[in-house]
Amino acid sequence: MRDDGTGFEDPPAEVLSDAAAAFGLLASAARLHLMWALSQGESDVTHLADRVGGALPAVSQHLAKLRLAGLVRSRREGRRRVYYVDDPDVVTLVRVMVRQLTARPRHRTAGADRLRGTGA
Repeated sequence: MRDDGTGFEDPPAEVLSDAAAAFGLLASAARLHLMWALSQGESDVTHLADRVGGALPAVSQHLAKLRLAGLVRSRREGRRRVYYVDDPDVVTLVRVMVRQLTARPRHRTAGADRLRGTGA
């Protein structure tokens, strides 16, 4: 790690790569919606699909990706699988981002609209 002159050290490349991969997963509106729902409390896939308005197979696939990335966890309760976020920092990150963007006037989020599809 290298100090950038402000007293903060740059994180290792591996950490940056892992963070970019996690943010990449959250770049999907469907997965971000699932993370938002799970930041409010645990749920099974059926209730999540109803809440986010997604097809059950698609929601299951999104949850599998989030689970593989370590952003969500699951446990068995009888015949159903319950999903949850057990990392308070991930919950905070999702809540802060969504709340900040919700609080902004629409004209201030227009920049994000312009960025869509640019790869930026």
